[in-house]
Amino acid sequence: MAQFTDAAFKSISDLFHRISGIRLTDNKRALVQSRLQKLAVDSGEPDLNQFVQRIVRGDLPEDLLVQVVDKLTTNETYFFREPAHFEDLARRAAAHPAGQEFLVWSGASSSGEEAYSIAMVLADKLGLSGGRPWSIKGTDLSTAMVDNASRGLYPMERARMMAPDYLRRFCLRGEGPYEGQMLISRELRARVQFQCANLMQPLPALPQFDVIFLRNVLIYFDLPAKQAIVSRVIEKLKPDGVLYPGHAESLANLNLPLKAVAPAIYQHA
Repeated sequence: MAQFTDAAFKSISDLFHRISGIRLTDNKRALVQSRLQKLAVDSGEPDLNQFVQRIVRGDLPEDLLVQVVDKLTTNETYFFREPAHFEDLARRAAAHPAGQEFLVWSGASSSGEEAYSIAMVLADKLGLSGGRPWSIKGTDLSTAMVDNASRGLYPMERARMMAPDYLRRFCLRGEGPYEGQMLISRELRARVQFQCANLMQPLPALPQFDVIFLRNVLIYFDLPAKQAIVSRVIEKLKPDGVLYPGHAESLANLNLPLKAVAPAIYQHA
């Protein structure tokens, strides 16, 4: 196998940055090489450096570029990550005016664990069949992640932070070839719609949301990109709605009309 050159790594990093806004640092080099090598071989170009050159020049089918983006998008998550947000969500949902639909957006939904965690909370507080109206939108840059999220099939280990009652009520344990996996119930999956969206580009048609989750994604962007993303996202937030970034992602230095109302919870200023 030919050595992955500095020039090839820089070329694919620059291309990925232009598309996604995410900068791949040098410590991601081995990951980039391992994730793209099989894609290169499957495309009929076993030399990764040549494969990168052809992708950058536009000499390969456009769907391969989509696959490259999918491969380079890191998606490691689990259910009920950063539980304080779900506790706050439960309180807000319970206090929401009856008859008004409660709308939540998972803005970087990855493989769907966050969106389905939200759905479990809303099903618990607002009901499913015949309950008060609610719905969830999940968006992600990666087409592969959107497809995975829509299926709702996960390794059981990702439910380690999930309440046993939620696991019993909203998930089906796999048997036979699906041993060690779980499937989100059909009724819950019907309440969550997933689609592709690039936060660095104009957003698709979306409603105004009561709650927006934008967690553990801003850490990958520089300051101008963070400002652009959050500015774009809060246009979809109701005047009294809340935005949840990750607990390690302060929005204080973005010079945007937001005020912190609790740790990692923001409203319009």
